[in-house]
Amino acid sequence: MIRVVVSGAKGRMGSCVVDAVSAAQDMQVVGCYAPLNAGETVTCADGTLTCSDDLAGLLDETRADVMVDFTQPDVAADNVACALSHGVHVVLGTTGVAPERLAEIQRQSSRDGARLFYAPNFTTGAVLMMQFAKMAAKYFPDAEIIEMHHDGKKDAPSGTALQTARLMGEARGHVRNVGPGPETETPGHAGARGCEEDGIRIHAVRGAGFMASQEVVLSSIGQTLTIRHDSTQRESYMPGVLLAVRSVADLPDGFTVGLERIMGL
Repeated sequence: MIRVVVSGAKGRMGSCVVDAVSAAQDMQVVGCYAPLNAGETVTCADGTLTCSDDLAGLLDETRADVMVDFTQPDVAADNVACALSHGVHVVLGTTGVAPERLAEIQRQSSRDGARLFYAPNFTTGAVLMMQFAKMAAKYFPDAEIIEMHHDGKKDAPSGTALQTARLMGEARGHVRNVGPGPETETPGHAGARGCEEDGIRIHAVRGAGFMASQEVVLSSIGQTLTIRHDSTQRESYMPGVLLAVRSVADLPDGFTVGLERIMGL
């Protein structure tokens, strides 16, 4: 039985993680960390748990094997460092912390072989979208990413969009788009062409009508190719989260990025 502490347990994603983990036959929610909701209870298939504002104490008390973190970028790094320093593996779904920073945290904080797994996106469809975009990138001189998320998302562009651009940039040899960039923007309208990551333009849309969607639009003379993925429910992330919880302890590296690494892609 894998003993799991959920960090951000009262949030929208955290609540889904609590339900999914408690429903799994091979794992158990043993603790809930939610400092802004300390003292409140969370009820799930594993019983009723009281939210804690003391992560270190919670990890020791529960003898957790894995911590799952879906919180905010400004606190996630400290949460990760705390768990790793207590010898607890981490599955991180919070975006907005640079992978280089996460790798450094893992090197400095890990005790007893604790591993850190980070995925910009835990939906299997989004991972496949990124892989398809990577395959197509070297055949198209221009590519743009349009990502659309709910208006409560704290980071822009999304971690998924950045990771997609990095994979595509690597596939086509880190060559910039042939088409125009910010040099064509009308004076006084900076940002009209989006931002750039590894030569690829990214546009971030935020609105109450979205949850999580992304389009990759590739173009060359006389043709375009559009690859799109939509998540309409947060439950779509849970199979990937559970796969990561089951896999993190056996990963060969201390720090691993991307669900594709454990999907066998």
